[in-house]
Amino acid sequence: MGTFDPDFDAALGSEASFGLDEPAGLDAPFDLDEPFDRAGTGSSKWARTRGRPGVIAMGLADMDLPGPPAVARALAARAAHRAYGYTVCDPAGRELVAHWYRERHKVAVDPDWVLLLPFGPRTALRLLLAALAPAGPVLFPTPEWGGFAQLCRAAGLAYQEVPLARDGGGYRLPVGEFARRRGGAVLLSSPHNPSGRVWSRAEIRGLAEAAAGHDGVLVSDEVHGDLVHPGRGLRQPVTVDAAGDLAARTVTLNSVGKTFNTSGIPSCFALVPDPALRSRLTDLMAGYGLWEGGLLEQVVQRAALRHGGPWLDALLARLDAGGRQLAALLGAAVVSPPQASYLLWLDAAALGLPADRARAALLERCALEASDGTDFGPGGHGLLRLNYALPGPLLSTAITRLRTL
Repeated sequence: MGTFDPDFDAALGSEASFGLDEPAGLDAPFDLDEPFDRAGTGSSKWARTRGRPGVIAMGLADMDLPGPPAVARALAARAAHRAYGYTVCDPAGRELVAHWYRERHKVAVDPDWVLLLPFGPRTALRLLLAALAPAGPVLFPTPEWGGFAQLCRAAGLAYQEVPLARDGGGYRLPVGEFARRRGGAVLLSSPHNPSGRVWSRAEIRGLAEAAAGHDGVLVSDEVHGDLVHPGRGLRQPVTVDAAGDLAARTVTLNSVGKTFNTSGIPSCFALVPDPALRSRLTDLMAGYGLWEGGLLEQVVQRAALRHGGPWLDALLARLDAGGRQLAALLGAAVVSPPQASYLLWLDAAALGLPADRARAALLERCALEASDGTDFGPGGHGLLRLNYALPGPLLSTAITRLRTL
């Protein structure tokens, strides 16, 4: 997506009329290699290193990089108004999301499918599970983002974790196993969290067929979907597109949070082709006093999706280079080479670390804080997840420390 499309801007209406952001100054510079200090910002990621001077936080999945200047400008402009009352849902927001998918993914999304949610993907998943009320167990892979298991337990839903297949190129989705088990819904992170694997269109289609065969729905969490590394010949198989005629049996979740480092202002958007499910979900939200829109959420989302493209392109080139450098350094320890996002999934034994206490050992030997693989289910035992979205000097220090293993 370009910096500014006058025709599209005119179609959305003037920014002044909705007070969300301003088109001036879109060429403000950004530098992803300069030191960037998050001290004093209440960062959850760096709170994990409290009391350990010199430790580099590489666990939690957010970036230690400055986000798009357009987002900062939009927030400052809106804050200057000094009235922060109830806010209606931006009438142009659905078309903006559809335009993002057309430009970035070459995928046609019906604006009517779009729900603009004033909370993060985790809350959206919890409400979706309640709206779906699956009759059978919820199925998802292992290793996989630990939030799926947590949400199922919180909802009192039975679930089954299906071990991922693996070959010399990394992880593969065992589509046949998902089809064999009689699940009520299938959950998936796409691209894969924790490995950064980009699933194929055939795999996504196969999961949609497996879910539909059990009268269920495939819910694809694609919050890392805008972070596919360039130069690898890969495209994110957006679920509603990859599923084809089964699109109504899918829900796709996305957010500007991971893409533009704005997760501290939670928001997301859901693509829900089935109108009955959309209605159930919005009715359920209303019961909790939740409606589409949100004040700061819309400011951030609109600025990011309209003006964040050049910043994102620079970020992707940097993440691709960093992922390749780390994969070359760590070799066989990389379980599935990263193809998207900023996550590195590592075999502790191949690093010379004890499987039962790999996180603690990495902290002791290298002063690097990681996520323990057991956070991602039984398939994560003996593994570690590192987040390498760091400023240049900090990433260089982390690489120097990893060389000592």
